Amino acid sequence: MFGIVRPCAHRLTEHLKTEWMAHLCGLCLALRADHGQFARVVTNYDGLIVSVLTEAQAGRTEAGRRTAGPCPLRAMRTAPVARGEGARLAAAVSLVLASAKIRDHVADRDGLLARRPVAAAARRVARSWDRAGARTGRELGFDTAVLVDAVDRQTGLEALAGPGTPLLTVTEPTETATAAAFAHTAVLAGRPGNAEPLAEAGRLFGRLAHLLDAVEDQTADDAAGAWNPLTATGTSREEARRLADDALHGIRLALKDAEFADGHLAHVLLAHELRVSVDRAFATTGAGCATHGAQGAHGTPGPGQPHVPVPGNPYADPGAGPWHPGPGGPGAPLPPEPPNRRGTLAGCAVWLGLACTCQMCCGSYEDPWSRQRREGLCNDPCDCCDCCSNCSDCGDCCGDGCCCDGCDCGCDC
Repeated sequence: MFGIVRPCAHRLTEHLKTEWMAHLCGLCLALRADHGQFARVVTNYDGLIVSVLTEAQAGRTEAGRRTAGPCPLRAMRTAPVARGEGARLAAAVSLVLASAKIRDHVADRDGLLARRPVAAAARRVARSWDRAGARTGRELGFDTAVLVDAVDRQTGLEALAGPGTPLLTVTEPTETATAAAFAHTAVLAGRPGNAEPLAEAGRLFGRLAHLLDAVEDQTADDAAGAWNPLTATGTSREEARRLADDALHGIRLALKDAEFADGHLAHVLLAHELRVSVDRAFATTGAGCATHGAQGAHGTPGPGQPHVPVPGNPYADPGAGPWHPGPGGPGAPLPPEPPNRRGTLAGCAVWLGLACTCQMCCGSYEDPWSRQRREGLCNDPCDCCDCCSNCSDCGDCCGDGCCCDGCDCGCDC
């Protein structure tokens, strides 16, 4: 999984989380249906935005959802998933851009791709994905040649770039590719008037994707002697941050000029979550949602935080740690074990089943021995935006008076 827009499940409302997962799974299944099982490896967080934008403009219909069967990445649960032209366009774009990413890694001789047999196999896969993406694109009226051309120009621009070259010269091919994909969602949704503002939003989204990738990889690229846009052009991080903030503002303005049947999820992803991505890439403060060590609800300790007294709790012992007995002092009885605890062998058997179905990695599951509900590793609290720490902050989340729609604070802005 790759992409810059990675919303935190702990921050989205249940409805938005369900919708986001519907588009993510819809992209994955569209890749499988049109291009085979192996194509599912290009499923990515940013590609689903194409599907989200299409549905946001056309409106959700019953035909736009189907119930998918159990999947290990959904903890072996069924789920409603998006289907239709938006998901197929997202699949085509993801395939073509993934093939470009492969060719770029081959050209840079990264890792195993420095070996000729591996590089030759990777080129064959990339050519196959180019053809498959183009085929689906034609069926949807979208010419993927604009994506391929943009990627081909990228290599030449990088070769010519040097100190003093404007950074936006290097990001232009990515901007052109994402602008074309975003604009075509207006065609699929039957809202041609949205093509221009969405093309602008896509252009700026592509700029952000390129910028953030450069910022996050700069240290590793410099250490490995690999090409990096910031280093090659001599652009400072301060200038890169200014360009990123300008792009964020431009995307919000462009979304305001577009008409949506239901733009709720699109707004959360392209306004709120993009800002989170920028903060995360530049390692700024305020990007914590429910990070380890944060206080939980009602002042209780969060995950990974040592026990602290709760104000007003007469039974709290300030000196007691998580393994110390409470008010009774040393020798006091230990708390009773949870009921219905499994035996050692039964718990091991359940653990094996959970591990084989990936439920311990994704989703939630019941502890094999204690039967307590636990979150998978993928669902651990992550570094994301706590957009409104309290309801009074909701009105200024984006700096333009928009409501903090992504938060679960229960306020009516």
